[in-house]
Amino acid sequence: MSGNSSKRLQTPLLIGILLLAGCTSSIETVDEPPRPAPTPAVVEPPPPPGPTAAELAAERRAQLACSRITVAAAGDIMLGTDFPDNHLPDDDGHGMLAEVTPVFSSADIAFGNLEGMLLDGGEPLKKCKDPDACYLFRTPARYALHLANAGFTVMSLANNHARDFGEAGRSAAMASLAAAGIKHSGRAGDIATWPDGRVRAALIAFAPFTESNMMLDLEDAAAQVADLAADFDLVIVSFHGGAEGVDASRIPFTTETYYGENRGDVVKFSRLMVDSGADLVIGHGPHVPRAMEVYNEKLIAYSLGNFATYYGISVTGLKAYAPILVATLDGNGQFVSGEIVSAIQIRPNGPALDGQNRAYERIWELTEQDFDGGGIRFQHGGHFFPAEEPSGSCAQFPNLVSRQEMLPP
Repeated sequence: MSGNSSKRLQTPLLIGILLLAGCTSSIETVDEPPRPAPTPAVVEPPPPPGPTAAELAAERRAQLACSRITVAAAGDIMLGTDFPDNHLPDDDGHGMLAEVTPVFSSADIAFGNLEGMLLDGGEPLKKCKDPDACYLFRTPARYALHLANAGFTVMSLANNHARDFGEAGRSAAMASLAAAGIKHSGRAGDIATWPDGRVRAALIAFAPFTESNMMLDLEDAAAQVADLAADFDLVIVSFHGGAEGVDASRIPFTTETYYGENRGDVVKFSRLMVDSGADLVIGHGPHVPRAMEVYNEKLIAYSLGNFATYYGISVTGLKAYAPILVATLDGNGQFVSGEIVSAIQIRPNGPALDGQNRAYERIWELTEQDFDGGGIRFQHGGHFFPAEEPSGSCAQFPNLVSRQEMLPP
């Protein structure tokens, strides 16, 4: 082979080698930079468990233990009647409650038992064989303003005169009271409530009479009170029960009757109400004062007697005593302290303050006789306290102790 031929063969071979080398170089792999490690997910710690319902309830009870609420209560009220004849006060009742107004107007809740109707006109449901011994009371509707101006905030319409003019008469009384800004309880299912205050309160009035919240049905009464206690901080029970007259001053601790009517076992009823959740029990009906007791740290007043009864109800002797109970309770309803403001009825005037404290002294005497002191420590002058210091403490909530801020107007 000639030298030129050898060169021609070498040239393509060299070019091929060079191309192969170039190709090899161009596809050489390059190491990728390392990928960063994945960031671990941030796991939020679970929120701490909130307070349980039981813990919240316990905290509320502790706060309410440092609240104070005052209840002023009186017995039977009948400011005058225009049936069957006109027996109304000469001043149309404007000044009848003037002397005791400061007591009621300074309380958070002011209670009385309204005997008869607030009604203009109408015919009675009851029929009387002897008009001279006819106990039917029809007080003009405008007299509701006298009660409001005296400071009353709630009235019982559960008594033996609530239906003198039938249910229509009781409906008229309810409407008259409501128009004057006064709550009421008495007809079956009718309950006075204050649901929006710092202390949520309710009052239910019982009596052993037709169409009233029935005190003789103990099982139903207990259930009603238990239901209220589940929804309200303070539950007040009133009852119109027991026999009548001076001979009924002592409590017999059994079922009482009057003119053949079952008037209930007032001790059994009252204690059952407390066991069911009532915080204060207020009795009326016998027309005379009766004893008190502290039962399971709750105050029971068995009768506040007459209070302001202008006509048709005797006010001789003990029946003239007109005690006003002023009970101070904590927001859980526990009895803290009390006072009996003694008043007396001397016709034709309304109840007047009694400097001799006769109503208080009488209640003190009866409490010693019927309940061996009733768990109450009495002091001369009208004040009384639980014999044992109330349980609970206000140390954690000292700023909540106040008066008249518990309930809305």
